[in-house]
Amino acid sequence: MTNVSGGTLRRRPAQRRSLERVERMLDECARLLDEAGYEALTTKEVARRAEVPIGTFYQFFPDKQGLVRALAVRNLEAFLDRVTARLTAVRLSDWTEMVDLAIDEFVTMKRSTPGFAVIDFGEVLLVPGGPAVKGSERTLDTVLENNVVVADRLRAITVDLLGAPAGPELDRALVVAVEAADAVLKLAFRTRPEGDPELIEECKLLVRRYLSGHLPRG
Repeated sequence: MTNVSGGTLRRRPAQRRSLERVERMLDECARLLDEAGYEALTTKEVARRAEVPIGTFYQFFPDKQGLVRALAVRNLEAFLDRVTARLTAVRLSDWTEMVDLAIDEFVTMKRSTPGFAVIDFGEVLLVPGGPAVKGSERTLDTVLENNVVVADRLRAITVDLLGAPAGPELDRALVVAVEAADAVLKLAFRTRPEGDPELIEECKLLVRRYLSGHLPRG
């Protein structure tokens, strides 16, 4: 079961039953996003479908936005877990090969994870492939933009597992790489609901070449 960051909840679930309720609410939130979109999502319907009292919902989430924020955090943790598992299972000849691996995992989640087409760990889309909800560029953090948070988490993996050189150059390069990948992947999923495969490959090529030109190889 995925742990939800305590910082996204009003109260951290201490008992297994409470944690299961939180997870059920997040699961139903994701399903409703797929079925009806963000605007039709309501706290009342999430609680009903998760079979919890509405009062229990508000014990853990302040409102609809808090619920969506917690789902985005859970999605990011799941993505990082998948990337880490892949990296520990294979031997890369060059750490920039992590680009293909990370993009493949993102695309897989976009195609198969409930709710991910509306809210991955970035902006909240009104509908899959549609415009973003105003102000949702800081879903993961109240100060930092989503892509800065994602880049920082990927930097930790890159340094810890792959031995990439830490420092401000790596920090800056990863923020640019995440921004570029985000833009091209959004285009890929606007073009085709399952993601345009040619644009996905172009995204890999773009980011890999950029990082190769800014960071040491090997």
